[in-house]
Amino acid sequence: MIKILEKLEDFVTIIKEDKNVLVDFYATWCGPCRMMGRVMEEIEDDEKDITFLKVDTDEFPEIAQQFGVMSIPTMVPFKDGKRVYAVVGGAKEEVIMGALPEDAFKEVLNDTFRA
Repeated sequence: MIKILEKLEDFVTIIKEDKNVLVDFYATWCGPCRMMGRVMEEIEDDEKDITFLKVDTDEFPEIAQQFGVMSIPTMVPFKDGKRVYAVVGGAKEEVIMGALPEDAFKEVLNDTFRA
């Protein structure tokens, strides 16, 4: 499911209430961010156990700063309310940076949330 953060106070609530959350830091003017948004829309029906929480860095710069977001898109995974490492190409990473093709993105989601 894709959720778009509308209120600052909802950020923590969504992360705590949803089992698997991938926070997608993006901006509306960012081409690679739009590409990742389309990928998320394409796969959301197949990834029902993951909530994609989209956080616009222009609207919520304080959250982006809290997570050290320096470029977008940057995605941060949470499991059971706690930040976890993303598994990208077999390596543990703190964040997923940049746009990924659909197949590679699905592999990262599977390795991060279901391994």
